[in-house]
Amino acid sequence: MSFKPADWPRRLRSQEWFGGTGRDQIYHRGWMKNQGLPHDLFDGRPVIGILNTWSELTPCNAHLRDLAERVKHGIYEAGGLPVEVPVFSASESSFRPTAMMFRNLASLAVEEAMRGQPMDGVVLLVGCDKTTPSLLMGAASTDMPSIVVTGGPMLNGYFRGERVGSGTHLWKFSEAVKAGEMTADDFLEAEGSMSRSPGSCNTMGTASSMASMAEALGMALSGNAAIPAVDSRRRVMAQISGRRIVQMVKDDLKPSDVMTKQAFENAIRTNGAIGGSTNAVVHLLAIAGRVGVDLTLDDWDRCGRDVATIVDLMPSGKYLMEEFFYAGGLPVVLKRLGEAGLLHKDALTVSGEPIWEQVCDAMNHNEQVILPVEKALTQQGGIAVLRGNLAPKGAVIKPSAASPHLLKHRGRAVVFEDIDDYKARINDDALDVDETCVLVLKNCGPKGYPGMAEVGNMGLPPKILKKGITDMVRISDARMSGTAYGTVILHTSPEAATGGPLAVVRSGDMIDLDVAARRLHLDISDAELAERLSGWTAPAGQSDSGYAWLHQTHVQGADTGADLDFLRGCRGAAVGRDSH
Repeated sequence: MSFKPADWPRRLRSQEWFGGTGRDQIYHRGWMKNQGLPHDLFDGRPVIGILNTWSELTPCNAHLRDLAERVKHGIYEAGGLPVEVPVFSASESSFRPTAMMFRNLASLAVEEAMRGQPMDGVVLLVGCDKTTPSLLMGAASTDMPSIVVTGGPMLNGYFRGERVGSGTHLWKFSEAVKAGEMTADDFLEAEGSMSRSPGSCNTMGTASSMASMAEALGMALSGNAAIPAVDSRRRVMAQISGRRIVQMVKDDLKPSDVMTKQAFENAIRTNGAIGGSTNAVVHLLAIAGRVGVDLTLDDWDRCGRDVATIVDLMPSGKYLMEEFFYAGGLPVVLKRLGEAGLLHKDALTVSGEPIWEQVCDAMNHNEQVILPVEKALTQQGGIAVLRGNLAPKGAVIKPSAASPHLLKHRGRAVVFEDIDDYKARINDDALDVDETCVLVLKNCGPKGYPGMAEVGNMGLPPKILKKGITDMVRISDARMSGTAYGTVILHTSPEAATGGPLAVVRSGDMIDLDVAARRLHLDISDAELAERLSGWTAPAGQSDSGYAWLHQTHVQGADTGADLDFLRGCRGAAVGRDSH
C-alpha cells in the first residue's frame, strides 16, 4: 500500500463549470439553481454523482431510489453536493437477446456521463448482474474517485418448507416438471416464493458474486456485499458510503489506486471461496482491461485452483444469502483467506485502509454456512480453466457446482448448431442421446448469439430426466446464470461464430474431459480438424446497423472479457469541453 492522499483544499474539476463569475460559470450555476440549490453549494466543495441504475424493468434494482436518498444524506453530512444521475440499466431477467450484449454499451454510457458532466467523484449504485461490472468498467476508464453501493440480495424464498433459491429452483422445478415429478400447477404456485422481497438473487448467483467481487477488489466498504436489500443496515451502508466518497475526492483516491493486480488476485480467490459465478470471469477480465491491469485466464487458474469453497450457498450448496449475512458475510471469508496465506493483506480499499485491517476481527457466527476448511464443499473450488484442441484459448467450468463423477468423462457429442436448433430437438424422444453423451451447443458466444446469452446450462432431454438422471456434460461458447448448476463447460474460445474448433464438432465425435488435468479434447486428428476448419463458413445473420452492428464488429472473445476492442486500456478523466 503506497497511496498518499492529495493536498486539500484544491480546485476540483467541477469548478470548471461552477467556479467563477464569468458568463459560462453563471450559465451552469444558474440552471442548477432552478432546483432550489443555495449559492454556497457551488463554493468548491466536492460534487458527487450518484450513478443510479434504478429501473422498474430491472427488478433487482427497483428499490435503489430509496438507497440514493440515503447516499445523499451521507454526502451532505460530509460537506459534498450530491447529484443523482440515471444511467443505463440492463436487467438479465428482461433484456433481450441478453443483458450481456449491453454491458459494454452501459459502461460506455457511464464513462461519457462521468467525463462530460461536472462530477468530482461518483457513487456506483448497482445491483443486477450487469449493472455492477458495467459501472465499474466505466469508472475504471475515467479513473475518477468511485465507490460501489449494491442494492443487496432479496430474502430467502420458501415453498412447502423447502428453501427456494433465485434461479436455482427455477431450473430445478422446470426439470422436475419435464420429468413428471412436479405438476404445472405446483410450479405456478412455487413462482410466488421465488422473489418475495426487493433485491437481487438470494443465491450466490452473478449479482451476489459481483457484489462480493466489488468488496474483495476493495471498491466497496467492508460488509457491503451480503446485507439483505430490506435490512435497515443496507440503508446505513448507503449513507456511510456517501460520507466516504467525499473524503475520497479530497484524498484523490481513484480506482487505479485500489484495483491493482493484487486486488484482482484477491477477488479471484474470493470467488473460489464463495463458490461464485462463472460470469465473474468475463467481468473481472473486462474491468482489469479498463484499468490497465494485465489479467488473464491463466491468472484465474493459477489463483483459484487451490482455493477451497467454504461458503455453503446455492447453487453449490444449500443455504442462501440471508444466512450468509447472518453468519458474518464476506469479511469472514476474506479473513479465512488471509489466515491461509491466500490474501494480499496490504491491498488498498476505498476505506483508505488495507483490506486486512477491515476484516482481521471478523467473526463467524455460523460454521454450517461458512464452513471450516476441513469441511469445505470442495478443496479445489474456484473456476477451472480448460484447454485443448476444442478450446485453444480456454473454456471454464465451476467444479463446485458440477457432479464429481462427470469431472473426468468421455462421451459422444450430440450437437446443436444454435439455440433454435436446440429448442427444436431437445424434447424429441427420437433424439439419439443417452446420459453418457456430451451436449454441444454452438454459436452462442459474444458474436454468435449475439451477446453470449445464459443458455449454456442446457436443460436435459426429458427421456433422460425420466430415468432419474439430473446432470450431463454440456459444452458451449455461451454463459450460464450464476444461479445454475451442473457439469457445464462455458465460454469456449475461440467461439464458433468466429471459426473456433467448436464450430466444426459433429454429432458422433468423441470428446474427452478431464478437469483435474485441465483438458478438453475433441478426439479427431490434427489433420482432420484442420480440414474441417478450412471448409467452415461463417453463419449468416450478422446485424448491419445500430448497436448490434457495433457490438458484433468490435466485441472481443470471452477469454479477454468480451469487451469492445476500442475500450480496453483507455483510462483518464477528461474535463468536457464547454460549448457555451
